[in-house]
Amino acid sequence: MAIDRVLSSESMNQQEESFTLSLRPKTLGECLGQDIVKEKLSIAIAASKQRGEPLEHILLHGPPGLGKTTIANVIANEMNAAIRVTSGPALTKQGDVMGLLTNIGQGDILFIDEIHRLSAPVEEFIYPAMEDFKVDFTVDSGMHAKTINFPLKRFTLIGATTRAGLLSAPLRGRFGMVYHLEFYAIEDLTEIIRRSAKLLDVGFDDNSLEMIALRSRGTPRIANRLLKRVRDYAQVKGTGKLTRKIVEDSLLMEQIDHLGLDELDRSFLRALINVYDGGPAGIEALAATLGEERDTLEDVVEPYLLQIGFVRRTKRGREITKAACDHLGIKYKLQSQQNQADSDGLFE
Repeated sequence: MAIDRVLSSESMNQQEESFTLSLRPKTLGECLGQDIVKEKLSIAIAASKQRGEPLEHILLHGPPGLGKTTIANVIANEMNAAIRVTSGPALTKQGDVMGLLTNIGQGDILFIDEIHRLSAPVEEFIYPAMEDFKVDFTVDSGMHAKTINFPLKRFTLIGATTRAGLLSAPLRGRFGMVYHLEFYAIEDLTEIIRRSAKLLDVGFDDNSLEMIALRSRGTPRIANRLLKRVRDYAQVKGTGKLTRKIVEDSLLMEQIDHLGLDELDRSFLRALINVYDGGPAGIEALAATLGEERDTLEDVVEPYLLQIGFVRRTKRGREITKAACDHLGIKYKLQSQQNQADSDGLFE
């Protein structure tokens, strides 16, 4: 499955989560990148502490692997607050939320990952908790049903989502602070890898870290995963120290090129070029050609190809760009020329 790709920005398993947890920063000062978001958060946290009030509810959105969960934990540490972590799919009924809300202390943080996947009844149940810090919980049913009003302690809800467009307007409007996380610059990723390498007690040449950063697709989770793979390779095939040669050989074995593309990315581009003459091609057609799920292509493959300008979306479908053809060593055919040739062929 594509989710098992080394370059997937999704977490692979609980073991990787534990590994990543050991590398996470604990304070805003330790966080690297996302400077604008960090500055806004630091001001909000300082103001809340001065007033002795909990933070406003916060929504973090952006591609997976950029640190939404990490930032939520950093906020909790900065506020000296306890944090309870759950996810949208885990909250299937009102009782699930009730158990969380009634056990939250003053100023504590409730973190809901994948908040766009909350069911409608649960979402509506949360509204009064977010606005008025109280909930109306119905017990029993039928003639014996009664509604009990539970007052809650003031808390901060932090929601995280990779698909902000799927959030309902009423839910989105109840967040006082909404922050979008951007892909990381190469310089920031290099520093993140440097910090992780020191924590893991791995020796390195400076140039070797930048090579890993260049292949990390702007995503810290991928950067740390590649560091782990390269570290293992260096331990077995080398002296344990990361050098340019070790990094090149390790990532070549993983079929990851210098721009961070793997075989699935290249297959996507080649299918668009060879099967669909560079496009436009619909995502369903591409998924059928590659034998992959549409969601896999849209969520896992396309975002990075769009980010680096190798693919463009049009109303008629996906099209290849000259940059992608140059990268693959394939001659680029102008879409206007191709469209004209197709039109001429209709009248032959």
